[in-house]
Amino acid sequence: MKRGETPFKPLGDELARIRTRMQESLAEVSGAVEITDDRLTAYEKGEVRPSEDILQLLITHFNLRDEESDQLWDLAGYDEKQGASEEILGQQPAIMLLPMDARIVYSDTFQVMINQYGVVMNFMQNAGQNGQPLAVSRVGMSLDHAKRVVETLQQTIKTAAEFPHTKNLPAPKPDEDKK
Repeated sequence: MKRGETPFKPLGDELARIRTRMQESLAEVSGAVEITDDRLTAYEKGEVRPSEDILQLLITHFNLRDEESDQLWDLAGYDEKQGASEEILGQQPAIMLLPMDARIVYSDTFQVMINQYGVVMNFMQNAGQNGQPLAVSRVGMSLDHAKRVVETLQQTIKTAAEFPHTKNLPAPKPDEDKK
């Protein structure tokens, strides 16, 4: 495709219209579905088509009704929306439970967004292409829960400041034998 071509303009226009209607910024939506702002801009301009997985994430993020969801699938040129085979078989969609991952993930930066459900925090590392931040963890919570998290963090930081830092073991003494 040549630069400036917009083969998916109707889809892009609809995605931009929905985002504007929801009063969300490019950063909020791209962070929520874990893509770059540039990638979302390319979708909204109609330059590229989102993959089926990304389109499903956008539909879920925007909490779209079936009619709007179907319209986006049609505009994207996909034959049927994800999960349609389950509906045909009359089965409920499968739920996959993953074991708890207790690894600690460190972040360089974060984004905080507020939507009608509460607060979404994206913890990020500057490890992407051209230093683009990548979301390494996302946490959503109610506003009340977010207030409790802030209070707990403030108390924890205050408590940590009151205690001396960790003790170091003394340096080993040089061996007298080696003299």
